Amino acid sequence: MRRRPDFDDPDLPLSELFNAWPEMATVFLERRMLCPGCPIAPFHAIPDACLEYDLDEDAFRAELEARAGPGFRTGRRSAPRGRADR
Repeated sequence: MRRRPDFDDPDLPLSELFNAWPEMATVFLERRMLCPGCPIAPFHAIPDACLEYDLDEDAFRAELEARAGPGFRTGRRSAPRGRADR
C-alpha cells in the first residue's frame, strides 16, 4: 500500500496533493484559483500558490485540512511555514 504524501511538506507538489486528497481541489476552485488542472501544478506547492494569490498560508492550510475531514491527521507540524524556512 502506498503512503500518502506529507501534507506539511512545503515542497509537496500541488499535483500530488490533488491526487492524494481530491476533495481539496474544491477549496482552490471556490477561491477561483486555477491550480487544479494547471500544467504548473507538478512544480508548485501550497506556499507558491499562496504567494501567487496573496493568501495567508496558515489560514489556507487550515481550510484545506477542514475540507479533508475528521481523521485527516494525527499531529500538527510545530515549525512555522512559509518561504523563509525552505
